[in-house]
Amino acid sequence: MRITYDPIADAAYIYLTGEPVTPGRDSVVCDLPDGSGDLTVIMDWKDGKIVGLEVLTASSVLHADLLAQARPPGAGKAEALPP
Repeated sequence: MRITYDPIADAAYIYLTGEPVTPGRDSVVCDLPDGSGDLTVIMDWKDGKIVGLEVLTASSVLHADLLAQARPPGAGKAEALPP
């Protein structure tokens, strides 16, 4: 697993595969529980598998230690996070 985070957009992308997330995937906005506020999670599917999650308003719902390990988008391949 690896993660990128854009603090200006407050958006994180959590990669659930070590393979490149290529065009041709399907994106689905996830239904969230009532009271989730402005939280938006978008799940990306490719070949019947979940390949990634985009989390908007990430700083309000993801732990700071996770965001601290994130790389900026486009900074090259992000390193794998510890299990």
